Amino acid sequence: MKATSGTDAPERCAQAFTVAATAVAAGVPTSLWLTGESTWFALPGRAAEFELPHSAPLPDLLAAVLAGGRVTACTQCAARRGIGEADVVDGVRIAGAAAFVEECLAEGAQALVY
Repeated sequence: MKATSGTDAPERCAQAFTVAATAVAAGVPTSLWLTGESTWFALPGRAAEFELPHSAPLPDLLAAVLAGGRVTACTQCAARRGIGEADVVDGVRIAGAAAFVEECLAEGAQALVY
């Protein structure tokens, strides 16, 4: 799954995290990519700043995905925001388009973009 929004479009953002956490809970191999404004959620404490009524807390959703899946911040998106490997939450990696395409081409993989 790819999250492309953050506080700029909170419903789309929450949908991406909710679907990713739900997939993990269902035992589905899950990879959540943080791109665009959602890249900020790779930083410690940023998910706790996110609020959306009637939505599960973003820190809980992120923790669920990190516990049972993979979370990746886009290389270019991170660089544009001055985010480096040493800055991100434990378990989040920074990788580029080639890694995204590789994951999408894996057997049975599907890309969902929010």
